[in-house]
Amino acid sequence: MASITLKGNPIHTNGELPKVGQKPPDFLLAANDLSEVSLGAYKGKKKILSVFPSLDTPVCALSVRRFNQEAAKLDGVVVLNISADLPFAQKRFCAAEGIENAPALSCFRASFAKDYGLQIVDGPLRGLCSRAVLVLDRDNTVVYVEQVPEIAQEPDYAKALAAAKK
Repeated sequence: MASITLKGNPIHTNGELPKVGQKPPDFLLAANDLSEVSLGAYKGKKKILSVFPSLDTPVCALSVRRFNQEAAKLDGVVVLNISADLPFAQKRFCAAEGIENAPALSCFRASFAKDYGLQIVDGPLRGLCSRAVLVLDRDNTVVYVEQVPEIAQEPDYAKALAAAKK
């Protein structure tokens, strides 16, 4: 169980993130057209999993925009923005913001948050994902992990991008 904060108030997740060197669980997440997407859909690519509570919060929206800009500069790397937002809301957000380089995927009907140890178990965001970034190599081995300690804080983009470039 990770201890994190939301605006300074302690909250917890249901477990721990996969560790560097491990293969994380596969997933089935909903794309904007409601199709199901797994890790296998991105076979042969490095993956940045940017996980957050909701696009309807300023920091989450900012991180999606930032990773979208950065993803355009990376060959062979895909950024996956993962939250419990409904695919319809993700689609509207991405269209309004011009998000084209970093697909949004919804875990609203999946066990992703629990499987990855990211489900918030207490506080006002209970049931949503905590803010975290995982970088997977082409073989889906974890090469970088960041559990952002304060939900209202942005992730360390430079470290995640550097890990994806290796």
